[in-house]
Amino acid sequence: MRVHVGCAMWTHPAWPLPERLRSYASWCNAVEGNTTFYATPAASTISSWVDQTPPDFRLLLKLPKAITHERRLGDVAGLVRSFLDTIEPLGERVHALWVQLPASFGPPDLGALAAFLRRMPRDRRLTVEVRHPAFFAHPQRLEQVLGEVGAEWVLFDTTVLFGAPPLGPAEEEAWQQKPRLPRRSQALTAHPVVRYIGRDDDAQTVEGWQHWVDTVVGWLREGRSPTVFVHTPDNARALVLARRFHDEVRARLPDVEPLPEPLPSDPLTLF
Repeated sequence: MRVHVGCAMWTHPAWPLPERLRSYASWCNAVEGNTTFYATPAASTISSWVDQTPPDFRLLLKLPKAITHERRLGDVAGLVRSFLDTIEPLGERVHALWVQLPASFGPPDLGALAAFLRRMPRDRRLTVEVRHPAFFAHPQRLEQVLGEVGAEWVLFDTTVLFGAPPLGPAEEEAWQQKPRLPRRSQALTAHPVVRYIGRDDDAQTVEGWQHWVDTVVGWLREGRSPTVFVHTPDNARALVLARRFHDEVRARLPDVEPLPEPLPSDPLTLF
């Protein structure tokens, strides 16, 4: 029994990780592939990711914004093929392709999403992130589109972030940039994905994720294989907090496999 946890990045000024991705992969067993959102990586970059991660490490790679935001999923066959060819050496490390859609992508665009998903290779796991409020008010049509191809709906929880006025510049910036949407907890597939954004105060973040500890424990008992990403506005403590989340799940379910022992680095304390 395994639960995968990670962060939005594998390097941060507050994290004393000497080997970046290799060191990160000894702390967490998953990461959001945000770098691919901005551009398709070079082949040499992909090769380095292979060298620095174990085969069971989970990369959830975002499709380039040229596909999702600029062309809005239309006329993108060549871009998609180039991206898939480039990431092929990663093999099973690519747990899912992440289709992050802009906030302006709403219910009238569902036809474009459905056509895009149907054209994707069936051997690729897909997870879709939407930010338009109408999908949360009336989720049935989107659930149907995702269900037809076995795609997951990214569960992006910002309710704790917006639960109290921001304190400090990082929280103020997060209030400006992050979507304010209802919390959704329903998994559509055996591989649910959670993005949880807390606060820069550890205690508030931990208190706020108890809903997700309960949810993940339930998923594991059902035989699902969840991935949980822990964010905070400044992310300085996100690496430590991701492991703490894993510890809390494992305290409830001792059969969950432990995370690896971190590679030696300057101290990062759990508490």
